[in-house]
Amino acid sequence: MNIKLENISKKYKSVKALDNINLEINSPAMIGFVGPNGAGKSTLMKMLVGQLLPTSGSITVDGVPLNKNEKHLKERLGYLPQDFGLYEELTVEEFLDYMACLKGIKENKEGSIDRVISMTSLEEKRKFRIKTLSGGQKQRVGIAQAILNDPELLIVDEPTVGLDPEERIKFRNLFSEGSKDRMVILSTHIIEDIESICNSIIVLNKGNILFVGQPSELVKEALDHVGTIEIKGNDREKILESEMKGEFKITSTVITPNGTKYRVVSESLPSSFEKITPSLEDAYVYCMLKGEVQNGK
Repeated sequence: MNIKLENISKKYKSVKALDNINLEINSPAMIGFVGPNGAGKSTLMKMLVGQLLPTSGSITVDGVPLNKNEKHLKERLGYLPQDFGLYEELTVEEFLDYMACLKGIKENKEGSIDRVISMTSLEEKRKFRIKTLSGGQKQRVGIAQAILNDPELLIVDEPTVGLDPEERIKFRNLFSEGSKDRMVILSTHIIEDIESICNSIIVLNKGNILFVGQPSELVKEALDHVGTIEIKGNDREKILESEMKGEFKITSTVITPNGTKYRVVSESLPSSFEKITPSLEDAYVYCMLKGEVQNGK
């Protein structure tokens, strides 16, 4: 599958949610969309599934305009929005049966339901009404309906919200396995999810794409821009003042026997800091910082 976005913009009254986005992605791939709240991630994903129309620009899927072939795309699509609705009075099994009918699954419908219930570890809850489930279990039901039709394109918006660490690892692995022969697009603010499974990362902020490429390439861009320093006594106030002035971003603070050790990201790292190898989280912070500098903010 090939998806191409050309000059995509989206305005809500005077607010520009997306600003002249150009992007081309191909399957198989595991693509991570990352950015702060309000970056435009959810708006972009809603456009990719045909829920929103762009104010300007075009989206094509395998060379065909999305607005002319939306039905064909939806047959190949699995989608979990950030805020999805569940029919609380239905059991898990009844809800998945209903969703299978909506997706047009006729051949081996029961087998498809059994498959996703097993994949999402909902066997013990299949006869329970959805209203009795925990938040994490409801999230699993949402993931189950998204993969029910074994989609060629799977788009999931903040899928691990509400899941405990063990569940998050399981679903990261599930998405990763699925990306071997399809396109999976994952939107999240949890850098660990991106680092663990994505072979491509797209950083968005304020409706603009700041980076497209492999996670390792993003880390390379942050080399020489990440450092640590150990502060003793009253010098702590000085480093906090420097951050307030925008000289750098503090990404972690660790109390040591001798004082406090700070890990920082900076466009121009002060000589007093010891340079260290960036993590993907450091690289993301640096990408955001660099974007702000380029925009004169």
